[in-house]
Amino acid sequence: MTALRPARQNSRPPALQGARHRAATRALFGGAVMALALGIGTGAGPSLARTLGLAPSGTAARLVPAVLVSVVALALVRAAVRRDGHRIARLGFGGAAASLRALLIGVAVPGTAACLVLGLGTAAGLLRWSSPDPGALAWFLVTNTAVALLLEALPEETALRGYTWTSLRGSFSGPRSALGTTAVFLLVPGASTAVQAATARLLGAEGVHVGIVPEGEHPADYLILLTVFGLTLVAARTALPDAPLWTAIGTHLTVLTVNRIALQGDRRDAGWSTVHQAAAAPLLVPLYLSVATAAFVVLGRTAARLRRG
Repeated sequence: MTALRPARQNSRPPALQGARHRAATRALFGGAVMALALGIGTGAGPSLARTLGLAPSGTAARLVPAVLVSVVALALVRAAVRRDGHRIARLGFGGAAASLRALLIGVAVPGTAACLVLGLGTAAGLLRWSSPDPGALAWFLVTNTAVALLLEALPEETALRGYTWTSLRGSFSGPRSALGTTAVFLLVPGASTAVQAATARLLGAEGVHVGIVPEGEHPADYLILLTVFGLTLVAARTALPDAPLWTAIGTHLTVLTVNRIALQGDRRDAGWSTVHQAAAAPLLVPLYLSVATAAFVVLGRTAARLRRG
């Protein structure tokens, strides 16, 4: 009797399945681009800086791997976009005025959330701060912004919240695209350490760490925080209609800067840092990221209603 039953029909047309398969492949390619760029930059950058005679701890030496990462990532993403028959602006770039506005919003939203949450944490005694050194703090803000923009914010957002997100969003719903983009984001650190180790070994360096997270990080804590951060960046990427990728870039830069001052300021010579952190203090970071995410969601819904009139 079973032979007489009609075969179960696939609920999804083959064309849709094919489109989704191609979208997922392109999304993974975006992650691979970032892992490759980050691994090559951090693996070859120190050797190139030494060849150029730069002091290992100087700003110029730190900029060398950062520039390499951006050059490799942007070149590969641009080639992929052109191969797909599109222009790079499709990823979320825009004109100068729209880009500046989006960047400033990307700085303001997480910056305000961080001030609110860290301020409340300070008032509650979870944090105590050193006296700021204005000159050292200003220099840190300049150098950290330059290095973080080229090493992380610009290439990561272009490859992930740009290429990966755009690829997924063409075939999947917003929530699925957000989760998919964030999942790819989680794969990048581990993959990049393998590329970094291989690159460094080719150049004669040894002892480069390979793992699912960067050296010195607790795997579970790091991946949980990276998940929250990734969702915040997707929320930033989708909050504005014009040049939205710059909102994610501004958010990425701001979060890195806040965390490095608040949690690592003494080690990074930031000119301002916390001198005491209670055991619960690290939880303030995902908390302020969650506040920023909620703000971006509200901003995005408001912008959508205004567009509909």
